[in-house]
Amino acid sequence: MSGADRRARLVAALNETGLDGVYVTTLVNVRYLTGFTGSNGSLLVPRDGPAVFFTDGRYRDQADHELPDVEHVIARDLSGEAAARMTGDTWALETHTASVDTHARLSHLVDGPALVSAGRLVESLREVKDEAEVAALRSACDISTRALEGLLDGRLVGRTERVVARDLENRMFELGAEAIAFETILASGANTAIPHHAPSDRVLGDGELLKIDFGARVDGYHADCTRTVVLGRADDWQREIYSAVRASQAAGLETLREGVPVADANAAARASLDSAGWLHAFTTGLGHGVGLEIHEDPFVAASHTGKLTSRNVLTMEPGIYVPGHGGVRIEDTVLVTRGAPEVLTTMTKDLLEIG
Repeated sequence: MSGADRRARLVAALNETGLDGVYVTTLVNVRYLTGFTGSNGSLLVPRDGPAVFFTDGRYRDQADHELPDVEHVIARDLSGEAAARMTGDTWALETHTASVDTHARLSHLVDGPALVSAGRLVESLREVKDEAEVAALRSACDISTRALEGLLDGRLVGRTERVVARDLENRMFELGAEAIAFETILASGANTAIPHHAPSDRVLGDGELLKIDFGARVDGYHADCTRTVVLGRADDWQREIYSAVRASQAAGLETLREGVPVADANAAARASLDSAGWLHAFTTGLGHGVGLEIHEDPFVAASHTGKLTSRNVLTMEPGIYVPGHGGVRIEDTVLVTRGAPEVLTTMTKDLLEIG
């Protein structure tokens, strides 16, 4: 789907609301609607008429290349230029990301139309991925899992968390990643009980858990995957919590189907942990959408009132964290379909004992 197609979807949404247009200032939403990858830009999308893109002189050539089908306005004062083009009765702003000062200035500059919140209008469109987005996500997930498989083929005991994390990231770059999706979480031993542990100079030891939460980025789209392994032979307690997490994830994955309430996915995974006696040790969120952002709508939570839609892409990542002892997380990036969900991070989830 092209930027023009995505903007047409946004205009259709505007027609349903009666708004005269929306001023898009959230950069990731601007990229979604236009393909622009620079650090300063905004987009005016009227209900009637063509969209207009605003940026500064640094990005003149880049805009010509990335947005050949959209009118460009090159200026220092993007908001001022946009305000001058807002006509009609009511325009929407992305108030969830715009600063208070930006909102106040636009309110002062706009002559006539009322300004209202756009809510998460563009984000709601981004929840349903098109073919190009799914292809980029598949590639990012494939690079990620191949990099981890290669890492685990080598000797890890005796190396530091930090060195192993950099090794994994370098492998992703060598396989074609444009960037890492987020700062790699790599934890060993008791550090595995810390959900978002930053790699340290701690040396990996025999018999310990090793938890790796990582991902590659391709064409702006993020992979998100976690695997937990044992460095050597697993103890009974490690097997117990691993088995409980894997069963919980399987229960959650089974619900990731079109038409299923998002809250049901949350409930299924948590019920599995509860029946195993480990729900008290699950202290993080269960899952989230992934795409142009590593964390985006929809978020898997009891408070979510909507239903899953085909081509949602989100994670399922239950875990057990026992402070001072260790923890396990298993996470996949998943494509929702009309039938069984498609797991994009295809690496095995058997408990691996790495020699």
